[in-house]
Amino acid sequence: MEISNILVFLKSIFSFNEARPLLFTQFYFWAFFAIVFAVFSLIYNRQLLRSIFLFFVSLFFYFKTSGLFVLMLLFAVVFNFFIGKWIYKAEKKLTKKIALTISIIVNLFVLSYFKYAYFFTDIYNNLFHTNNQVINYLAQWTNTSLHTHFTVDVILLPVGISFFTFQIISYVVDIYRERIEPVKNMMDFGFYVSFFPQLVAGPIVRANEFVPQIYKKFFLSKRQFGIALFWILNGMIKKMILSDYLAVNFIDRVFVNPMMYTGFENLMALFGYSLQVYADFSGYTDIAIGVAMLMGFHLPRNFNSPYKASNPGDFWKRWHISLSTWLKDYLYIPLGGNRHATFATYFVIIAIMLIIVFLANTYWVTIGIATLATVLIVAFIVSQRSRKVINTNLNLMNTMLLGGLWHGASWNFMIWGGLNGIGILIYKFWRNINMFYRTGITFVLFFLFFIIHDFYPQPIFNIARIWMGIIFVGTFISMIYSLLTKKRYLKFAAKIWGIFLTFIFITFTRLFFRSGSNLNPAEANEIAWNTAKNMVNKIGGEWDFSLIPTILYEYRAVFILFSLGMIVHWLPDKFKRRYRITFASMPKFIQLLIVVLSVFIIYQFITADLQAFIYFQF
Repeated sequence: MEISNILVFLKSIFSFNEARPLLFTQFYFWAFFAIVFAVFSLIYNRQLLRSIFLFFVSLFFYFKTSGLFVLMLLFAVVFNFFIGKWIYKAEKKLTKKIALTISIIVNLFVLSYFKYAYFFTDIYNNLFHTNNQVINYLAQWTNTSLHTHFTVDVILLPVGISFFTFQIISYVVDIYRERIEPVKNMMDFGFYVSFFPQLVAGPIVRANEFVPQIYKKFFLSKRQFGIALFWILNGMIKKMILSDYLAVNFIDRVFVNPMMYTGFENLMALFGYSLQVYADFSGYTDIAIGVAMLMGFHLPRNFNSPYKASNPGDFWKRWHISLSTWLKDYLYIPLGGNRHATFATYFVIIAIMLIIVFLANTYWVTIGIATLATVLIVAFIVSQRSRKVINTNLNLMNTMLLGGLWHGASWNFMIWGGLNGIGILIYKFWRNINMFYRTGITFVLFFLFFIIHDFYPQPIFNIARIWMGIIFVGTFISMIYSLLTKKRYLKFAAKIWGIFLTFIFITFTRLFFRSGSNLNPAEANEIAWNTAKNMVNKIGGEWDFSLIPTILYEYRAVFILFSLGMIVHWLPDKFKRRYRITFASMPKFIQLLIVVLSVFIIYQFITADLQAFIYFQF
């Protein structure tokens, strides 16, 4: 009986259970890590053995998270290891290009098959009025050859596929560009690709940053141990106290059925989601950095207080830094960057615009895009200066649109990326005009939306006129201050104003981001659009302000937690660095007490159903 119990226990450990993935927020992961760290402490000075151990441990971690998709990860490791060697050893430039092209095509094909099959099928069906269904040919082949029973009408998305695919592409491209040499052996390469702390949700690690660490001797000082412990606790608090509590007790309820809630509640859910997604994703990154640091490896910083950004461009230098820099180095610059446009620049933007025209199937969209295209073409032909500006901005828009598509296989993610791109372009224009033009433009836009709303009272126009009214008032006050004092407006006040406007702008773009999250790709487009439309209608509709005090009281814990989270986020970096170092310098027994107290507090916030990390789906 005891032997059978042991066998059942071992089977549960070494088999995949979708209900019990190795999430950072579950006890199973920390039991797993304790065993890994114990073995690691015995072999940390034997470099190759350490790499082999951590590679197979990472494969086991991915198997427990994604099941048989671990075979796909193994294929990616083996295939790209040899491709990297081929690119490096090839003497002819053409051979190198062929090898690189094969690698990129194969990696993107695998990514597209699992992530974008529904998206592309939906586009095809809408364009050609067909009714094709997605078929999982891999499952079909497996059923036929191995007599298994996998579902063939559903394609599941492997966890973290976008992250390790981009990581691998950066590796082979950097070998081609002669920035790095290939990793010495497959075990080291497999370890680099699959290192479990950052495998499923980043950050995206460059080979030139991580691979040299593989060959260095392990070193972990007392302070580094304290810093690692701090990052783990910090991430757990962000995820389980801020993110999960806000989501379960307020945000998810509103997004599931926005029409059941008031405009104020819908607006607060949007603001809450901005904090939730930051706390969730940066919380994962903090834990990943801390766990990796305990084993002597340093992962790159992925967030730099993004809600301190004073403009949309600054925001993307602070948010998901590893993805932003990847897109800049491997997409924006190859497209031509801020220097010129390429064939790919025009091909991508024209293809996207044509698809939008055909799918929208309305005269207004067609007229709008045709008018914009005509203006750009005329400016491109007439003005040499405009030509460079247009090329640069087209490259930027392509990057943001495709960056949006990286996040999810539905149009709402592309809308989200496009809105962020438009925000960056508007700011680039805004910063180059004087205060009189700024005041005049904002007043004209405010007046225009005011008139439009009077004749065509739609919620979206109500939101637009309120938004432009706020911007106009701020711009007008700034102009008056400048004229009266003969000085530039206060830099501090301008920064606070910029942070305020940027946070609101980013929050509203997230309407499209959140609406498409946690959805089956087959139904994401329709449901996401309806959710976004309903929330806009509620936010831009009539409000009963007498209900606000009651709402604030009923959700007082949520609003207090949200306020505390934002206050901590906006604390000065120097202050945060100081208390981080103070914790790291404390005696071990005091750190232990803080850890125990933190775990106790976190436990009080644990929900009945632990929430998966948001970026696992990307």
